[in-house]
Amino acid sequence: MKQRPAPVPKKDTDAGFKALAKALASLQDPAEVAAFLRDLCTPAELEAMTDRWRVVPLLLEGVPYREIHQRTGVSVTTVGRVARTLEHGEGGYAAAVREQFPRLLDRH
Repeated sequence: MKQRPAPVPKKDTDAGFKALAKALASLQDPAEVAAFLRDLCTPAELEAMTDRWRVVPLLLEGVPYREIHQRTGVSVTTVGRVARTLEHGEGGYAAAVREQFPRLLDRH
C-alpha cells in the first residue's frame, strides 16, 4: 500500500507561504513576475489563475455571471468563487486592482 507523507505542520506551511509572498513582493518588473510564475506554476495552474483574474474587472463592473462565462469561457462556478472571494476574501483582489482598475473599486 502506498504510504502518504506526514502532513506538514501548519506553522511550516504558513512560513513557506509568507516566504513565497515575500518573493513575489520583491519582484518589481512585470516580466520578472511572469518568469517567476512560469517557473513556479504548471500551465494548468497559470490558466486557472489567469481565468480568475480575467473575471475580476467584469465582476466589479457588475456583469452577470452567465455573460462573463459567455465572454471569457470561464465556468460559472469559477466566476461565483471569484465573486465570493471579492466579497468575503482577505482583500487581495482589491489590493491588486487599485492601480489597474481604480474606477471599478469605487463601485464595489
